Order: sequence, then structure tokens, then C-alpha cells
Amino acid sequence: DPATPVMEGIINFHHDLMFFLIVVTIFVCWMLFRVITLFDEKKNKIPSTVVHGATIEIIWTSVPALILLTVAVPSFALLYSMDEVIDPIITLKVIGSQWYWSYEYSDNLEFSDEPLIFDSYMVQENDLEIGQFRLLEVDNRVVVPTNSHIRVLITASDVLHSWAIPSLGIKLDACPGR
Repeated sequence: DPATPVMEGIINFHHDLMFFLIVVTIFVCWMLFRVITLFDEKKNKIPSTVVHGATIEIIWTSVPALILLTVAVPSFALLYSMDEVIDPIITLKVIGSQWYWSYEYSDNLEFSDEPLIFDSYMVQENDLEIGQFRLLEVDNRVVVPTNSHIRVLITASDVLHSWAIPSLGIKLDACPGR
């Protein structure tokens, strides 16, 4: 279930894109079937000598361009809405390390003199309780306010990492030095 308007937009865009993919796939399969059945050597011993067809060339160039334009406009609108930051109430800095994540609430300075920093390690398999997921459980979870805008800054201390919250429509790559 989508938890943000961005994720809802991603799901709707996926459904719209699947419509175009199905229509194009059906058309291409139909054309392939027609070519195989109509242009059989047994039925037509003399091959066609048609080499130019301005009308068909205009059609098979402009129709895919229009389809790509129809897909590109909502795609770019969704991409720009994903990067939009509207007056965030909190900034969460995420630092990926080889076997753990470090988190820093840098907007915590009104309650304390220094930012709140903690590490989050994956729970070992033998420490898991019934119903917990093996690669998803951590010892310290990140807690953020609901129904509010949050700025997420992400980096890595060693190698590339992937940080994601699928229900929010967030998937970021943590790159060292970024």
C-alpha cells in the first residue's frame, strides 16, 4: 500500500505504462504473425520490389515518437515531484557502512546541544523472534514524524549502498563522498 502521494504516483504511472506496453506487444505480435503468414515463399514466388513508402515511414516514425512523448511527460512530472522538498521539519542524515547504517538527526539542536547520532545493526539470525524478517530487522530503528516533510541526506563511508523504504516510494543510493 502506498504511504505517500509519490508512491501512489509511481503505482499509477506503472499501471499507465503497462497499458502502452500491452498495446505495443499485441500490435507487434499481430504484425509478426501477419508477415509470417502472408509473405510465405510457397504463396508468393516472386518477392515484392517495393523499396520506398513515404506514408508508412512517416507513420512508423511518428507513432513511436508520440507514444514516447506520452510516456515522458508524466514520467518527468513524477521525477520532479519526488525531488521536491517543501520546508522540511527534520533532516535525517543516513551514512551507509559495510555492515550497518548510521543515522543523524541534525535538526535536534533545539532539544540538545549536539545532534542525535546512533548506529543501526542488523539483528543476528539466532536473536530473531517469531514473525520477524531475517534481513529486515535492526536493533535501532529510525523514527520519523508522520504527515510531515522530511529531508533525507544520504552518503556512504566505504562502498556503494542502497537505502530504501518501498511504501514511501524511496530508494536512494549511498555513494562515498556525496
